[in-house]
Amino acid sequence: MTDKRDRELNDELESHLRMAAQDKMDRGASREEAETAARREMGNAGLIKEVTREQDGWHGFERLMQDVRFGMRVLLKNRGFTVVSVLTLALGIGASTAIFSVVYGVLLRSLPYENPGQIIRLWEKSGVHNNANLADPNFEDFRSQNTTLQGLAEFGSSTQSVAGLSGASRITMASVSKDFLQVMRVQPIRGRSFLPEEQKQGAAPVALVSYAYWRDSLGMREDLTNMKLKVGEYLATVVGVLPPGFRFPDDSDIWVPRELFEFIPARDAHNWKVIGRLKDGVLLETARAELTGIAQRIDRQNPGLQLSGVTMTTLQEDLTGEVSTAMLILLGAVGFLLLVACANVMNLLLAQAAAREGELATRAALGASRSRLVRQFLAESLLLCLAGGLLGVFVARFGVKALIALAPDNIPRLGEVSVNIPVMLFALALCCVVAIGLGTITALRATAGNIQATLVDSNRRQAAGRHRMGQSIIAMQLGITMVLLIGAGLLGRSFLSVLTVDPGFRTDQIVTIDMALPDVNTGIAVTRRVQFLDTLLGRLRALPGVSMAGGTDQLPLDGDWPSDGTFVELGEQDLSPGDKQLIQRATNSLSDDLKPEELKEMVAFFDRLFKDHSRTGDADYAVISDGYFETLGIQLRRGRFFNDGDGPSAPHVAVISEAVANQRWPNQDPVGHTIEFGNMDGDLRLLRVVGVVADVKQRNLERQPRPTIYVSYRQRPHGTSHFTAVVRTSQDPGSIQTAARKILADLDPNVPPRIKTFQQVFDASLTTRRFNLTMIGIFAAAALALAMIGIYGVLAYSVASRTREMGVRIALGATPGNVRGLVLKQALLTAAIGVGLGIVAAFAFTRLLQSMLFGVKATDPITFALVTLILLGVAVVAAYVPARRATKVDPMIALRYE
Repeated sequence: MTDKRDRELNDELESHLRMAAQDKMDRGASREEAETAARREMGNAGLIKEVTREQDGWHGFERLMQDVRFGMRVLLKNRGFTVVSVLTLALGIGASTAIFSVVYGVLLRSLPYENPGQIIRLWEKSGVHNNANLADPNFEDFRSQNTTLQGLAEFGSSTQSVAGLSGASRITMASVSKDFLQVMRVQPIRGRSFLPEEQKQGAAPVALVSYAYWRDSLGMREDLTNMKLKVGEYLATVVGVLPPGFRFPDDSDIWVPRELFEFIPARDAHNWKVIGRLKDGVLLETARAELTGIAQRIDRQNPGLQLSGVTMTTLQEDLTGEVSTAMLILLGAVGFLLLVACANVMNLLLAQAAAREGELATRAALGASRSRLVRQFLAESLLLCLAGGLLGVFVARFGVKALIALAPDNIPRLGEVSVNIPVMLFALALCCVVAIGLGTITALRATAGNIQATLVDSNRRQAAGRHRMGQSIIAMQLGITMVLLIGAGLLGRSFLSVLTVDPGFRTDQIVTIDMALPDVNTGIAVTRRVQFLDTLLGRLRALPGVSMAGGTDQLPLDGDWPSDGTFVELGEQDLSPGDKQLIQRATNSLSDDLKPEELKEMVAFFDRLFKDHSRTGDADYAVISDGYFETLGIQLRRGRFFNDGDGPSAPHVAVISEAVANQRWPNQDPVGHTIEFGNMDGDLRLLRVVGVVADVKQRNLERQPRPTIYVSYRQRPHGTSHFTAVVRTSQDPGSIQTAARKILADLDPNVPPRIKTFQQVFDASLTTRRFNLTMIGIFAAAALALAMIGIYGVLAYSVASRTREMGVRIALGATPGNVRGLVLKQALLTAAIGVGLGIVAAFAFTRLLQSMLFGVKATDPITFALVTLILLGVAVVAAYVPARRATKVDPMIALRYE
């Protein structure tokens, strides 16, 4: 089709020339004179053809294909330039696509639920706790009195040892109240949901299971009627299977009714997480205002509760809130890397354009317009970027796998991250944007000025301008690189600062044995639990090479500690005879053994005490064994540790941390004081302080140590459903792990342990910080390498274009040192400009890192100074080879060549 139209156009032009020539011959001119005059009058035949073709709509596509084919020939002819450019773009586009994959999967992708924007999380706000879980009575009031929510449900999760068809395994089990599935809009795909009679305390245990658990552990059996799971001490009948992919909360595999567990009437017992769904058309702010009003009404009806309102967010914001800042910073950092890569390719394109000045001038002389030349550059840039993008997608696929492997466990929805269609569209859009940017800038620069003058002077006229352009791009590269290097330096210094923190315990040669044990709710179960742990710790202490062993329900740095609780100090002189009688009953009885009216009276009594804030304090709560402090090397400051005399029938005692002593008894000896901390485990018996230990970094190394009250598992075994034994050994920890696994299998084969060294637990607590440092460090190193290559390329081109000048200088007596200094001075000047730009930008951007820093400010002068020296040093190293090459110029050859 194209050839036919070209033939028709040629025939028409030839016909026009023949008629014009014939007219002139009729007037007396010779044939030769007539044909020459006709061609002169018609003008540039190529330009006429170009203009004519532009009137044809189909020609736009043809012209594009011509540009593409020509661009491919140009790129194939310059293979070195093409390979370097494609690899550079693949690095930038691939890294950007990989990070965007994570950001999209974690932050941007909608939750896989019906109308996910309606699902909300709810917390209480008080004078003590900014965001606290809800107490049972407060939850009931919120649920019954609101008009803006379709439903409100309590939920919680824990690790349980579950025995099924394929043996025992550690499973995350969720406890959910009756409106949970309605709020989530989820229904079983096999079996049924919970029945109303199953959602009551004392009902026969039933369970829903995830599709993955049903597939992998239950053999996808269709008949669920006789399928039972041993969860702790009870058998739960499986009644339904939830849809594939549903694992909320916390990647749960089993769901049981929350109503199976005790309703706690205390309004300050913040035990349950709460989720809800907005009614259609109701805004989040409207619901928040209504529930805040309900909270304030509850507070007025219960003086001293200090319930000031609620915190309410969407579920997506709740799931991603802790990681969103870090994710966006990583996306910004990889964007900087992409800019550095594009700057490098732009310099390469400008160098190529300079080498093609003769070609461009010839095409312009033959009638090609500037817009046509620009379109040609755009086509070439698009080819480069599409090739780089295609390779970058493969880079991104491997990058996503590496990111998932390196990422900390606290990043939600990480399993859903992949290079999917939205991510591919992002990569395509990125390629197009980069191609348009690179092609337009390069083309406008290459076609600036009088192109046809290049036929007369092919290099010198615009060399200085191109050189200044290259220096400007390099300065920008260095500025961006400096921002990344300073960010990496700040995170690196923060990481080193964290490593220097004294956690308050030792980690070397210690093995941890983590167990999910059944809840203990009866006197018999309590006795069995104490005997089980006594036997386990006794056998562990008897192993060869073991010098000490103990255990705790809250191992430092291992997972989330529960919300802190409120304890109350009891003074003998402040109590009436009736109060003393109640306390005596609490001291001599398990709260589980009290009659309901007695328990209610006792709760009311302690409720009155807790409202007297002059008596109260806040602390974490940990159940431990004797030998625990000694095993971890936690120092005793005053009094004593737990010992064999602190048995179940002995008066209950507690060891407190220094932070508790300083908070509650400053400048006093806390040993001998009496406290009540029953809101943590429901045991109302009093605790006498017998010792004070050094503070420990429980939750992470960056927070101040929390006040902590320790109790003995022999006296308070209710908190041992999650228990970790710790063993100090002088032998290889691997041998202890094997022996410990065998001991636990002998004692209870339905309790599969998770065994690690304490050093592994310690290292895992630094995963998030290490991940952020690694990512930004990789981006900074890549940007630095690209900047170094860019400096080398610009200076090498500059030296090559100034061969005559160098020859004249040497001929006039300049020494090699003078010439080398000239080139190095040029490199340092460019680097200094880039460093200046980078410092200004870093002051603005590194403030966004402040929440990720520890022990160092965002404007740390040491980091800024070190990075400045590094960049200047890199500039000198990159400039050395071109500078040395400049000193080797033979002035006679240079002058003769010119």
